[in-house]
Amino acid sequence: MKTIEVIVGPDGESRLETNGYGGSDCRQASEFLEQALGSRQSERLKPEFYAQADAREQQQARQR
Repeated sequence: MKTIEVIVGPDGESRLETNGYGGSDCRQASEFLEQALGSRQSERLKPEFYAQADAREQQQARQR
């Protein structure tokens, strides 16, 4: 299941966490929230981000 969590700390700082997305799909899905919350201060990418990218690269290499 795909979810986007908005976590707001006691100091008012917000954090987005996406779950169930592969590759850069998480960025596309959460873009509207990032725009609403303000500029991104940092980014930590999960292993799923890289796993999906690796799978795409392997598939493209096979098609050549």
